[in-house]
Amino acid sequence: MTKNTKVLQIDGTDLHNIDLPPVFETVFRPDIIHKAYVNLLSHSFQKQGRYPMAGEMVSAESRNTGLGIARIARARGEGFARAGQAAGVAGVRHGRAPHPPESWKKIYKKINKKEKWLALCSAIAATAKKDIIKRRGHKVDNISSFPIVVSNDIESITKTKDLRKSLDALGLAEELIRSDSSRKSRSGIARRRHRASRSATSVLVVVGNDETIGRLSGSIPGIDIKQVKRLSVLDLSPGSKPVRLTVFSESAIKQLNDVKAPLQQPAEKIDHT
Repeated sequence: MTKNTKVLQIDGTDLHNIDLPPVFETVFRPDIIHKAYVNLLSHSFQKQGRYPMAGEMVSAESRNTGLGIARIARARGEGFARAGQAAGVAGVRHGRAPHPPESWKKIYKKINKKEKWLALCSAIAATAKKDIIKRRGHKVDNISSFPIVVSNDIESITKTKDLRKSLDALGLAEELIRSDSSRKSRSGIARRRHRASRSATSVLVVVGNDETIGRLSGSIPGIDIKQVKRLSVLDLSPGSKPVRLTVFSESAIKQLNDVKAPLQQPAEKIDHT
């Protein structure tokens, strides 16, 4: 049985109804979503390693007992600052790292294509389930129809204030307040690496064409804009916790009709909670 939902204009008024693609009938599999997220996230990791002789390229030896000092290895020589300082061992200043990262460590986790596809389709289908979205922490009490589908006018928005106004009209005002209030400033290494602040993950806007509205991605704290062809489990389930509150444009829904949903019957005896 084909399900349908209403399409809203950017001012929040009803426009017409639209049939949902078969992908929205995919069974909800949080276990597969979690595995796909962890494995796909590992593809962005960079291998690290240390020079094997780092911290050990120094002439150091122990002075043995009888001097009233520890028997730890010390730099040889005299008459300069480094002489007599502990060296060549772990746990001392300018010493070697005790357990440094190894470049040969396997950090790239593979995943089957069908498994990754099932995870993506399951995450897309979960965007139509209000209880799952609310369980993640999103404020959706004022919204009754899921998934949230908007007319293609949203793809032509060029200003941040217009995007915020449109999201407010769709009933997402409380969600934006939640995202704004969660913004926290940070200091130290995070600030020096241009991550001075962070905020909670909020609405994901999925569009068919992101040439115009795509420039506004990240302009509102927690709001991301993604083209449907580049949609990933990493976007729909941040932190591997399904599922993210998602707003689809009408053209994005039509493009999802081309997605071949996996043929899988619901596993009624499996408890995924």
